[in-house]
Amino acid sequence: MSEEKKAIGVGQSVPNFELEVYDPKRSDFGKISLEGLMKEKKWVILYFYPADFTFVCPTELADISNKYEELKKEGAEIISISTDTKFSHLAWKGSEKLLESVKYLMGADPTGVLSRIFGVYDEKTGLALRGTFIIAPDGKLVSSEVNFYNVGRNADELLRKVSANNYLSTHSDEVCPSGWTKGEKTLKPNPQMVGKVFEALNK
Repeated sequence: MSEEKKAIGVGQSVPNFELEVYDPKRSDFGKISLEGLMKEKKWVILYFYPADFTFVCPTELADISNKYEELKKEGAEIISISTDTKFSHLAWKGSEKLLESVKYLMGADPTGVLSRIFGVYDEKTGLALRGTFIIAPDGKLVSSEVNFYNVGRNADELLRKVSANNYLSTHSDEVCPSGWTKGEKTLKPNPQMVGKVFEALNK
């Protein structure tokens, strides 16, 4: 992969992009931009999946739908994305019962431009791998996860990561230990804690 095409990494600023979407809440098409979402101070979740009318994908999108309201409370906006067209999204949403409750935007990336930016485009198939990316309101990528085609993701873990990053955005002197969920104890790193994390967690 050449340097100019290198996928964006965690900690880097995400370049502005525009994306055509199908909006299930309005039953209509539209366009969104990262710049517009940043102006709204949103945490943006890009949820890439291989294709409409497949098998694991509707289970994932339904799982995300079950956590949508909680994610919105964290200030997050979800955009599911595949290399299908917006018309395919509309048709799939209307026929697949697992997607009945989906209210978030469904993004269309038929040329694979955005999928390539995030390093999930599979040149052999023209499909996107299962990539989940969390972008902070300042435009920086704070989380990246990529699965192959045959393993679905977990929306509980996505909500946990969004909650943790949201909390840490206003508590920069703290860190969240493994498995941390909202309301649990965090850590404040200091020299006295070196080699004594067990004691710090169990005070």
